[in-house]
Amino acid sequence: MSDLRTQDAASGSSSGSRRRTWAELLAGRVERQLRGPGRGHRLQDSAVHLLRRHLNLDDLLLEVEGPACKTLCLNQLVDPEASANLSSSFIGSALRDQASRLGVPVAVLSSQTVASSIMRICSSNGEPTHRVLLNAEQRKKLSSVLEVAQYLLAHSMFSRFSFCQELWEVQNFLLLEAVWHLHVQNIVSLQELLESHADTQAIVAWLFRDLCLLCEQMEVSTQHTDIAQAMLSDFVQLFVLRGFQQISEPRRNMEPERMAQLAVAVLRRMLIFALEALATGLQDESPVYKAVKCWFGMFCGHTFGRMISTDCPKRFFSHTLTQVLTHKPVLKVSDAVRLQRDWSFAKTHPLLSSLYRRLFVMLSPEELIGHLEEVLGTHEVNWQHVLSCVSTLVICSSEAQQLVQDWVTRLLARAFESCDLDSMVTAFLVVRQAALEGPSVFPSYADWFQASFGSTRGFHSGSKKTLVFLFKFLSDLVPFEAPRYMQVHILYPPLVPSKYRSLLTDYVTLAKTRLADLKVSVENMGLYEDLSSAKDVTEPHSQAHQDVEKAIAVFEHTGKVPVAVMEASIFRRPYYMSHFLPALLTPRVLPRTPDSRAALIESLRRITSWKNSPQKRKQGQPRWHSGLAPPAAWGVILETWDRVPHRAPCMEPASPSPSPSASVSASLSVSMDK
Repeated sequence: MSDLRTQDAASGSSSGSRRRTWAELLAGRVERQLRGPGRGHRLQDSAVHLLRRHLNLDDLLLEVEGPACKTLCLNQLVDPEASANLSSSFIGSALRDQASRLGVPVAVLSSQTVASSIMRICSSNGEPTHRVLLNAEQRKKLSSVLEVAQYLLAHSMFSRFSFCQELWEVQNFLLLEAVWHLHVQNIVSLQELLESHADTQAIVAWLFRDLCLLCEQMEVSTQHTDIAQAMLSDFVQLFVLRGFQQISEPRRNMEPERMAQLAVAVLRRMLIFALEALATGLQDESPVYKAVKCWFGMFCGHTFGRMISTDCPKRFFSHTLTQVLTHKPVLKVSDAVRLQRDWSFAKTHPLLSSLYRRLFVMLSPEELIGHLEEVLGTHEVNWQHVLSCVSTLVICSSEAQQLVQDWVTRLLARAFESCDLDSMVTAFLVVRQAALEGPSVFPSYADWFQASFGSTRGFHSGSKKTLVFLFKFLSDLVPFEAPRYMQVHILYPPLVPSKYRSLLTDYVTLAKTRLADLKVSVENMGLYEDLSSAKDVTEPHSQAHQDVEKAIAVFEHTGKVPVAVMEASIFRRPYYMSHFLPALLTPRVLPRTPDSRAALIESLRRITSWKNSPQKRKQGQPRWHSGLAPPAAWGVILETWDRVPHRAPCMEPASPSPSPSASVSASLSVSMDK
């Protein structure tokens, strides 16, 4: 048996399959590792890197030369107070000697020494601070340190890479103004410093925090306003230039792309912070309000004046506008239909409207309309921002009225051509929003609706399909829209062929039912509707007084009776007779010189007199129609056609006669009886 085992062991040994012990396996692996190519060089590099990251050169210097070297401590060597009388050349020579004793490169030693001095200046209290600006004493000390750094850099005794790594090791103590001074004095550029950080998200968060603090401190402190303004301007210029530059050639490496991503991320985060602050509501003079105001103030020619020759600012402004229009698109179309009157120019937050106006400076009205059209066609949008932008555009640009009308025409053509509901919704929302700003900047909604659908030239008149599409769309709006829009649709209905009349009557019935539920009368709709008012329903009496004031204002401007008044005397007779004329003829003390109200009444009288002239009335018909009392029986002091106040001899008329308002109203509307 033993012979058999010996034979098997011999055969196993000869075949090379003998199992080795654990110690033998470890010994073989260590031997292979030691003999690997380049193993020693890699170990040396790793050791040097480890020492650089954790080496305290001051302690090492003390170990090499003993305690007597404390008088020449590296920290004191570049310290502005300890080395006030030392020249830069002397400091450079001392650093070179110490580097040779320590056996380290002088550039590495100098970089760490300067970085340590800057950290001591920034963290004078020893704790991370919520500041980004230096005080006067810190600024003076930093200037001395940077003067030494410039000498070291000029004599090839300074490593920018090592310096950046040292700064990021104590990032929480680093003040933003110190970083800016390093950039301005060409010690290390902002781009080089930011790109040297390994964690992009961390550096974006750090920049965002410090930029917000800088904006807050700019609005609070007046002592360092110039420095803070220059800092913010330089940072914004760098981010815009690096983030929105046009690259015509492929990049040779990935660093520029990383810088572009970092720059865009910082700018985006600042804008999102501002928009969310506006959405939650800002209290005036609060720190957040000041920060948002300061950041929006950067969108100006002063900031981008030196970059105007490039297309970077325009691309940045277009990108910013897209971000604003698409920020948190949570509102539905029904919400926009219901709430858009609260998004007019007057009700938009002043900071948001100021941002729009600053963006409009860089982009022409044609580019703005094209950009709006593109964004609405390709993105989910925030309707509040889109419509408030439209309001600001028609207010600020004299060319916007025609451009918006052309845009809406294109939208309607596309909508009726393919029954595109999105284009139809956009057209109605844009027109209603622009009309909220008043007839001085955009036609009223009633005028637009009548011009678009009140003739055979309307897009709806092509076929039964387009008619059904229009009335289906209007019917879907009924539960959400304001009563005044339904009143417009009823009083100025679309032109419909007689054979499709049922489509119109069905919509009118639906709209009147909705108005009845809201307790709104179609007949009591005013002549000049304020669609942006807070209330859905205005009392006819108060609305009539508003109409009178607006009619007088139009009459003052044109010298003619307003068209709305003439149309109301024909087509809106109940409101005209029962509300408008009594409001116009409200008793008052007459001025010595006839005013605009008296002139408007006189113009209406002349129209009535012409309609009642001998050529226009039957032979023998009296001047005053039957049933009308003469002016002397009006019973109160009123304006008369000869502008002479009359008082009736008694408060009660001698015989039954219409009320004073009814008598005058009838006389002014006598042309309707012809």
